[in-house]
This record gives sequence, C-alpha cells and structure tokens, in this order.
Amino acid sequence: MDDTDQKLINLLKNNGRESTTALARMLKLSRSTVQDRIARLEDRGIIAGYTIRFNADYNRHRITAHVLIQLNPKFAVQIVHNLRKNPLIKAVYAVSGIYDMIALVTAETTGEIDHTLDDIGKMEGIKKTTSSIVLSTKFEI
Repeated sequence: MDDTDQKLINLLKNNGRESTTALARMLKLSRSTVQDRIARLEDRGIIAGYTIRFNADYNRHRITAHVLIQLNPKFAVQIVHNLRKNPLIKAVYAVSGIYDMIALVTAETTGEIDHTLDDIGKMEGIKKTTSSIVLSTKFEI
C-alpha cells in the first residue's frame, strides 16, 4: 500500500459514498485508476466493506455500555458465537489483563441494556462482568 492508497482510504473513511469521479479529482488521478485501486484494496482485504456513521444527535439519544467480561477460556468460542447473536452487541474485543473480552452494547433504553447484561451474565462460561455506561463521547474517529 502506497501513499496514494492511504490518501484514498482516508477519503473513503470521511465519506464512503464519495463518487469515484470526485475521488479521482481530489487525488489528481483518472477515474479508472481510482476504481482499480479500490478494487485492489478490496481484493487484498484492506477494505472489507463500507458502513455509515450516525449523526451526533442520533447517537446522543442512544445508550452505550462497555461490558468487561471474565470467562472460562474453554467456552470462549461459544461465548463469542452467542454474543454475536444479540443485535445490541455491536463489537467484542479480546483484551489483555484480568478481563478477557470487552463487549460494546448500544440500545435505546436502559432497560434494553439491563436485559442484555442479564443475558451475558447467564451465558455458560462467563465468570464475571463489569459494566460502564458511556456518559458522553469526547471524540470519535
């Protein structure tokens, strides 16, 4: 990956819906060259997909919790499988330290968060959880 690919990725991170023509203009390349570079980045797995970012006003009305999870390693695969089934769990990270994973939970209500925390705690192989509700987002990239 060269500097031009990195610039292209940064432009797509800012606006994944930017037209190929506009990207080409910003990079001072031909449209076909930009298309080829995007295809190559996708083929190499550097770009795995495209997503949306929510408006800050929309996110302010959602509740986010970080759930630290301590588990029995024998159940790790099954736990990840079960966590993936819950649509309120947006990400699960394996981490070092006294906890093994962190789950990112977002919901419309505290009741939904509470129910999700109960579901996580009931899973076979879960030893302990500790949850933190996000009060505000200072910045997000």
